[in-house]
Amino acid sequence: MSKVLVAGGGAAGMFAAIAAAEEGNEVFLYEKNEKLGKKLFITGKGRCNITSSCDMDTLFASVMSNPRFLYSSFYGCTNQDVMDFFAHNGVPVKTERGGRVFPVSDHSSDVIQGLSGKLGRLGVRIKYGARVKDILVEDGRFKGLAFSDGSTEKGDFCIVATGGLSYPSTGSTGDGYRFAEALGHTVKPCIPSLVPVETKEPWVKELQGLSLRNVNVTVRDGKKKLFQEFGEMLFTHYGVSGPLILSASGRVGRKLMEKPLTLEIDLKPALDEDMLHKRILRDFEENVNRQFKNAVGRLFPAKLVPVMIELSGIPPEKKVNVIAKEERSALVRLTKHLTMTLTKLRDFDEAIITKGGVSTKEIDPGTMESKLVKGVYFAGEVLDLDALTGGFNLQIAWSTGYAAGKGTGKQA
Repeated sequence: MSKVLVAGGGAAGMFAAIAAAEEGNEVFLYEKNEKLGKKLFITGKGRCNITSSCDMDTLFASVMSNPRFLYSSFYGCTNQDVMDFFAHNGVPVKTERGGRVFPVSDHSSDVIQGLSGKLGRLGVRIKYGARVKDILVEDGRFKGLAFSDGSTEKGDFCIVATGGLSYPSTGSTGDGYRFAEALGHTVKPCIPSLVPVETKEPWVKELQGLSLRNVNVTVRDGKKKLFQEFGEMLFTHYGVSGPLILSASGRVGRKLMEKPLTLEIDLKPALDEDMLHKRILRDFEENVNRQFKNAVGRLFPAKLVPVMIELSGIPPEKKVNVIAKEERSALVRLTKHLTMTLTKLRDFDEAIITKGGVSTKEIDPGTMESKLVKGVYFAGEVLDLDALTGGFNLQIAWSTGYAAGKGTGKQA
């Protein structure tokens, strides 16, 4: 029987501990918080989007960093395997819009309870308030862990599942990156991802709280298109957020760290410019004697109307029956290309995940074992792996955690 020490009691750490215990190992799980799954508890606004029910092609396509690295682990522990695991451990699941999978109860606490129950039945020993300080290595092989209280624990294998830098209040403070670098690993620079974005234009603040549905968003670097997607977004006091913007941040975050980018919103994607022009003309004809400011209420949400009037350049009091065709054309262009400047990502305390981490080139994709130090494994967000919203990042955690845990059995 081998002794496996798991650093981190989040999604990847718990799954790794379960898989390692199933291999017949003696497993110790070290969590610096007072309870397991602190970040998991707030995932999906407390509902916990466990995974996605999509096909494997979509799963891989939803990974933004190093999808090929995940081939073995995704097939070794599929999204269906994850759903089956929870269903068999007292957490029935349901599938919602977009293939998002949640516990039927809508409580993330039930997900944590299901994992905790399995850990208990497998005899995994959990140590709370245990802050790992260093990974001890001799002759290129793992020997044990050193803790902040001065104590040490010897072991045969170690799984590092300490998370990233997002939501640092949950304990994700980048410890794993420090461990990895001390072992000689390359850590790709970390930035917030799936995070709101700040904008330059002062009028954006006037739209705070406005949610736009069924819009098309494009992010450009000059003329180069970096991101385009249809869906929902939200205006805030500092800029923009919501599903579309979070996804965009994952795609363009590194570029935005270098320079401002252009965000373009098509408010009426179902209509081409000619159709929209006819729609506006029809609205104007129905309000022929009204002022412009009182004739666009059906075209835009109430909160957006004053901003669109201002940006259109058409005087608010101008009667619609004297608005020129060129002015209507300008309003059409504005509606199809509402443009603002993205200036910076919000901080890690608002980011769902971390982009960057331990280089996957230095990790065995089949077992998650370090190629530099025998007996040390990495799993979850600490690795340079990230995906779009919709349960895909948790699937990375489950799959890599499972691979790491099973990897210890292969070496035993």
